Amino acid sequence: MDRKDQIILVTGATGHQGGAVARALLDAGWKVRALTRDPAAPGAQSLAHKGAEVVKGDLDDRSSLDRALKGAYGVFAVLTPFDKGMDAEIRQGKLLTDSAKAAGIKHFVYSSVSAANEKTGIPHFESKSQIEKYLKSSGIPSTILRPVSFFYNFEMEEIKRGIMDGTLRMPLRPDKPLQIIAPEDFAQFVLLAFEKPKEYIGKEMDLAGEELTMTQAAQVFSRVIGRPVEYSQVPIEAVRKRSEDMAKMFNWQNKTGYHVNIQAVKKIRPQMLTLEQWLKKTGWAKGSEEKAA
Repeated sequence: MDRKDQIILVTGATGHQGGAVARALLDAGWKVRALTRDPAAPGAQSLAHKGAEVVKGDLDDRSSLDRALKGAYGVFAVLTPFDKGMDAEIRQGKLLTDSAKAAGIKHFVYSSVSAANEKTGIPHFESKSQIEKYLKSSGIPSTILRPVSFFYNFEMEEIKRGIMDGTLRMPLRPDKPLQIIAPEDFAQFVLLAFEKPKEYIGKEMDLAGEELTMTQAAQVFSRVIGRPVEYSQVPIEAVRKRSEDMAKMFNWQNKTGYHVNIQAVKKIRPQMLTLEQWLKKTGWAKGSEEKAA
């Protein structure tokens, strides 16, 4: 049987990562079952119009996961600690793994985070590390993909508003490169894993597409939106007041940071998007024209 006649369940299907993965799979001819808490939401309806089977489910509800996984070939899982916390993320990861094993899933692709296997001490990296270990111990044929920071993080409301007003504000040292990746490129690696299971089952892979200092990123934003953008470093203490977890992450970024071999990644996918290409593709230039008007 052609694998593209089989179903892949996508969690987080209305989010950045899950949405990109669902679209890539649909475009390649796979059958996609999109798991969402709200099938009537615009993102869910958009996937339905593209041909996805949208199903209602909750990552905290085993019975809904069992229903969603029935008859599926594979799973793409992206989980977040930012809704309910790290303990909830770990619990959901284990619940989904248990349900996938019971359903006889043939290939489980998990989106972790780069350096999750390096004992960084960053809470939301460590939670993903625990899920990785549980998935591997389950015996389910799996692939673990570890992306670095995504381009869409620049679209967080406060960051984007600052950029459009002329200042990129982040807690990173001006001279410290940050590795980043487009969600569309990450999705292509998920697709590749499902398309070539013999090569990717059992594989763990860190992924990045570009490396820029925030000073360089500000220059990119300047070119795209058509007016000057400068970089201003936010003190770590300001971040700590909001989140100790994020403060630990940025401290780690400033001292160590992601260290993916980007050239090795590009040997597999040479056409990785740059930040500038992605910004133009996603309407930042248009947004600058509207703001200027």
